[in-house]
Amino acid sequence: MQRFADLIDAFRPAPGPPPQSLMAFFRWNLEGSWKWLWIAGLLSAAAGTAEVVTAILLGHVIDAALATGAATFFSDNVWMLIGVAAFFMVARPVLFGLSAASNAIIVGPNVNPLVLTRLHRWTLGQAVTFFDDDFAGRIAQKQMQTSRAVTDVATEVINVVFFALASLVGSALLLTSINGWVALALVLWVAVYIWMIRWFMPRIRTRSMARAASRAMVSGQVVDTITNIKTVKLFAHADHEDRAAINAISSFRDKVIHFGVMASGFRISLMTLAGILPVLLVGGTLYLWSLGTATAGDIAAAGAIAIRIAQMTGWVSFTLMSIYASVGEVEDGMNTLTPPHTLTDPEDAAELQGDGPIRFDHVSFSYGRDIGGIEDIDLTIAKGEKIGIVGASGAGKSTLVALMLRLYDVEKGAVSIAGQDVRHVTQESLRRRIGMVTQETAMFNRSARDNIRYGNPDATDAEVIEAAKRAEAHEFILQLQDFKGRTGYDAHLGERGVKLSGGQRQRIALARAILKNAPILVLDEATSALDSEVEAAIQTALERVMEGKTVLAIAHRLSTIARMDRIVVLEQGRIVEEGTHDDLLAKNGIYARYWHRQSGGFVSFQDAAE
Repeated sequence: MQRFADLIDAFRPAPGPPPQSLMAFFRWNLEGSWKWLWIAGLLSAAAGTAEVVTAILLGHVIDAALATGAATFFSDNVWMLIGVAAFFMVARPVLFGLSAASNAIIVGPNVNPLVLTRLHRWTLGQAVTFFDDDFAGRIAQKQMQTSRAVTDVATEVINVVFFALASLVGSALLLTSINGWVALALVLWVAVYIWMIRWFMPRIRTRSMARAASRAMVSGQVVDTITNIKTVKLFAHADHEDRAAINAISSFRDKVIHFGVMASGFRISLMTLAGILPVLLVGGTLYLWSLGTATAGDIAAAGAIAIRIAQMTGWVSFTLMSIYASVGEVEDGMNTLTPPHTLTDPEDAAELQGDGPIRFDHVSFSYGRDIGGIEDIDLTIAKGEKIGIVGASGAGKSTLVALMLRLYDVEKGAVSIAGQDVRHVTQESLRRRIGMVTQETAMFNRSARDNIRYGNPDATDAEVIEAAKRAEAHEFILQLQDFKGRTGYDAHLGERGVKLSGGQRQRIALARAILKNAPILVLDEATSALDSEVEAAIQTALERVMEGKTVLAIAHRLSTIARMDRIVVLEQGRIVEEGTHDDLLAKNGIYARYWHRQSGGFVSFQDAAE
């Protein structure tokens, strides 16, 4: 059975970037599965044809019964009856079983992950600005919504459209064999049916798209509140968040009602039309029978077809409404998830070779604004050199690092490492060469071991533990226990590491950077969340980690960078001072003012900004 389940490669890479038009977007998502989608569709059509055969056989049995009489019916028609029984007991179940299996085993379980992995891979390639401009929960919701909707469209088209078309075509052919006028009545009915669908479906699709967008906003709002629940409680803003959620939910409710009104009108109209069909077909055949041009079997066959199609109309109309609703959700997801990547590797991008020197060649960047960022930074950091970067909040320290990591592209100038412009090397190779410990340490809701091993997925348990010891994290990790009873390195840390203190999170991050062992190390307030005792305990470990590496250390606590080879002072995006700790103190400038206004090793930012 597993062999059939693997007929579609559920994780096949996408054929290039996603297109911006709806039908092309469907083709992009389903590329690699078309062969089996068509096979599943043909099996569904065969099952639909079996429904028509059922009516034909019913008519033959009735005509045979009337022609031979009760006494000799079974003896005269034994082979026909065996054939009918075989059809109902073997052929029909096999056709329906194969159709159901193709959808339930081959199509359904594979199309959803195929679409989801393609959308997720594309989303991961977006620049950080893409995520800065949206809710994390909304983006995740769009991925799940779109993959589910594409899967629903594919499976329902197979289940319904192929089945219904085969049934209708077969029914028309059967009725033609009875009388052309009865067949024409069915064709006219189908024409009205299609006209109704064409009128309703675009409106349903539009309202479904609005409903999907509103649903995603609810998810985004709720996830945003829950993600920041500590801030909500600290500011006593539960009522404020409740009102924001109610506003989003109220908007979603309005969209659902708007959709429901149209959906109800659609169902009522089509069910009324469905009620007309048995009157047309059975009444018409009865009239022909009264004229002697139709048999009792023809009446039974026409009645079976009419009732089956009338019943199928409700099912088909409901499913078509669901398909168009799903199409609306796909379109909504496409609009959110498929913008072209704004930060891409050039086609001839090479792997970054070497790890120094780092050169900022008259670099300017202001996030597309007129003010902020950095301006005309001209700085060279030799291989193995350790520099500290100092400045008030907003001076451009983190922007400098972000440009080196190519989280953004410079607006003027160039950033290079070992003589290679970072815009001309692959982003993956660039970031593999840089280890980083930040002030706001990112933690996954995974085990402590997995969070440390993120620095080197191939590391052994012994190497993970050694890195934790060097970061002074081993002892507190052994004391961890999560809500499922997992302890030590197996304990999960909660979303964004909420179960840890700030100092514990930064020690986990430091262990991760130690394990990565990249030649360039960035410390962005790496010890800001540590108390003085713990900071002193890991200072030796930090110095050991920095040996032989090129280091950029951003710090407000100046005691942590006083022993750097060089210190760069930024103010309003420009380098205003540069030199060793002693040189800058001797200049009695901005750095000296920062140093003298420290209290317990922290900078007074209000004073520093003056």
